Amino acid sequence: MEVEVVMPRLGSEMTKGTIIEWFKKEGDTVNKDEALFLVDTEKAALEVEAEVTGVLKKILVNDKKQEILVGKSVAIIETEG
Repeated sequence: MEVEVVMPRLGSEMTKGTIIEWFKKEGDTVNKDEALFLVDTEKAALEVEAEVTGVLKKILVNDKKQEILVGKSVAIIETEG
């Protein structure tokens, strides 16, 4: 089953963020609660953890200068079942 990874709201006023580093690459195994990428917000750089265990099938946003709206899909993780 494919699970979309979206840009999370990391603060009450956050509307967008920029992914400055991916800790995994396509094809890598990802474990639930493992750091997946680093987001730069207006206030801080924060790690975002995977919500499921699976394989990082596709990174949809790889431009380190692109601002991404909260809720926008940034990757797809393939899970079993």
